[in-house]
Amino acid sequence: MPTRKSFYSEIAYVVGIVTLALGTVFMERADFGVSMVVAPAYLIYLKVSALLPWFTFGMAEYTLQAVLLFAMCIVLRRFRIGYLFSFVTAVFYGVVLDLLMLLGGFLPKDVLALRVVYYAVGVLFCSIGVAFLFRTYVAPEVYELFVKELSAKYGWKIHKVKTVYDCVSCLVGVILSFAFFGLWRFEGVKWGTILCALINGFLIGRIGAALDGMFEFRDRWALRERFFR
Repeated sequence: MPTRKSFYSEIAYVVGIVTLALGTVFMERADFGVSMVVAPAYLIYLKVSALLPWFTFGMAEYTLQAVLLFAMCIVLRRFRIGYLFSFVTAVFYGVVLDLLMLLGGFLPKDVLALRVVYYAVGVLFCSIGVAFLFRTYVAPEVYELFVKELSAKYGWKIHKVKTVYDCVSCLVGVILSFAFFGLWRFEGVKWGTILCALINGFLIGRIGAALDGMFEFRDRWALRERFFR
């Protein structure tokens, strides 16, 4: 059996954040519906930016995640200092997302075939990004942290918890779309969002298994305990 190559978990963190943000940009450009996880933040961004043009998608992301972090602590009935690093990650992700959104604005979106490709690439990149983030001790975004902590606390399979969480996020996105833009009007939440919600957990599980088969994730620096206090 071939020896697995070493992969530093700190690098997995950076790869996960950038890949996840890139996947979100591709899905946004496809305009078939963004990822169910970011759908609530995207709808908040669309609504608020219409009144405050300086309010970005990234800002909406880390603002919403701050609220979710508070809710997670209530649900799990515990708080760790390491959880606060997830907000730092949310800000980092938001900055990367805003930068890539600017670059993504140059991608043509008037050809249907290109949009289909954008969507497929976006879903794949989002799944890869989350799979990498599940393999690092560095605090992931609050979205992934919630799934990770919930599955660890109750011993549930992480990809199944992820699927349920994604479906709930999708439902919240639909509710916000109706509330902000009118009943039965779908903004940001479309058929692509539904499809992503159904297959994302499965893809993450398969990609994660493939990563574990190829790499041995280990720490470069002895900082793990700082994130689990």
